[in-house]
Amino acid sequence: MAASPAKNAVRGNGVARSCETAAQTREWMEAIASFLGGHRPLLEAHVVNFFKDRLWETVDAEWMECLRGEPVESLLMLPSGCVQDHWPSSLQEFLLTARSLVLPREQKSTQSFLPNSRVASIGTVLAQGMNTKKKHEIETLSAMVDAIARSSGAKTVIDVGSGQGYLAQALSFEYQLPVVAIDASSHHASVTNSRAERIKKHYAAKCVEKQQFKVPRTVTCHVLSSDTLAAVTLDACQDDHGQHVTKTNVPQLVLAGLHACGDLSVNMLRVFVSCEKVQGLVSVGCCYNLLSEDCYEDTDTCPGFPISKAAKSSKLFLGKSIRDLACQSAERWRNLTKEMALQNFDIHAFRAAFQMVLEKYFPEVSKLSPSIGRQGKALRRQRLRKVMESCSSMRKADDLSYSNPKEQNLNADGSLPTGPTNPKGAVGCCSSECCTGDTYSTSGVDDSSISEVNVGSSDIHHDACYKFTLFKDFTVSGLGRVGCDLVEDVHLFEIWKDVQHFTVCLSWNALFYYVLLLYDDSKK
Repeated sequence: MAASPAKNAVRGNGVARSCETAAQTREWMEAIASFLGGHRPLLEAHVVNFFKDRLWETVDAEWMECLRGEPVESLLMLPSGCVQDHWPSSLQEFLLTARSLVLPREQKSTQSFLPNSRVASIGTVLAQGMNTKKKHEIETLSAMVDAIARSSGAKTVIDVGSGQGYLAQALSFEYQLPVVAIDASSHHASVTNSRAERIKKHYAAKCVEKQQFKVPRTVTCHVLSSDTLAAVTLDACQDDHGQHVTKTNVPQLVLAGLHACGDLSVNMLRVFVSCEKVQGLVSVGCCYNLLSEDCYEDTDTCPGFPISKAAKSSKLFLGKSIRDLACQSAERWRNLTKEMALQNFDIHAFRAAFQMVLEKYFPEVSKLSPSIGRQGKALRRQRLRKVMESCSSMRKADDLSYSNPKEQNLNADGSLPTGPTNPKGAVGCCSSECCTGDTYSTSGVDDSSISEVNVGSSDIHHDACYKFTLFKDFTVSGLGRVGCDLVEDVHLFEIWKDVQHFTVCLSWNALFYYVLLLYDDSKK
């Protein structure tokens, strides 16, 4: 599991970058800052505003024309920095430069840098509630923490952001290390304590000789600064008699954190540097989008980014949109099948078009509701499941219908309907709009500025009609989630007509955003 950053990366011109010295590291940072600065409009944009802000105009027209004819498989490799020889030289240079600025990561075994470590396989009782990935993480990280604690002479481990206590319990019961588990949630502390007592009984029953098993000590605290973390750590370190230690006799410590969220990882680094009693630090950070930033946050505490003088002097600043990108994975796109990729592109298009509905008819929700983004993610997952079910049905029945009979767009014989066929209130292809021949006729919509939209051949029409159905269903569900009703004067078809010709461009822009995921490791 352990991945360590490599020291070198090859530049676009073949010259290796290095972070072996402070000067070389600063040069690398400045190169990243310079490249990011040239693409701020794209970086600071959000895919949900694709139609509202005409974001396709932020990408070079020659690039767009080139990518228009590329297969989906080639597009999915864009975030990984892969190029084709026939692409415009400027596009190739963009991707190769981005790739050259990445801080590489090498997969290493624990034994390669901690030769005296032992990885204990945790049993079913200790692993209860863990999936395979979590079990692997706990086994590997607990072995690393144990090796570092023993080699440094540390007597206590502070598990920062302990959650339900998986790491703390593995360290306590498998490695017999005293552990203090700190978490902001009192519920997590309660779960940790209850779970530890059950595990303790299991280990006591297995033990032939009388052995005292210590359960992790839990502390509930919101760690908002490194000073808070240092104070809580000192207060939590007690000897076997329960007597509070002082600054002079505090035991040697190791700070550990598995998925320490946002600024929590940064605060651990600051405590490690400032507190001489902290002998080791083992941290796997997460939620980089939640890092506070010097030029964006109004706070009395030290920001989470940047933390080095070199980064500050290089004027390397990110912003929320870029920090959100740090949580994405280029690998995710690279591993998608063509079918899944197209479905993802559709979901991005529906969400961006849904934003147009909010902006035009519910501006107060668009501006004031802080939960639209999270609800949008849930909605995309829900929509993707439904699209997958629908596509499966289409393959079996060779039609364009939903699994829900109320949402069918075609007649029973497979022909296009000549008039409205949906029951009143049903979410259909065009609702009061009628599908006629190779056009959408919207003469039934009061006060609509749309007369008809030519969608070409019958096959194209089938697809366009189907996509509009999906968009309308997405919008009805989305408005319900943000507490809005689909009122009569919300002409979804008018919005879809305006954006449908640009939906193909959205996938390219989305992938260009993810090209900048190449900076993921540099930011981490």
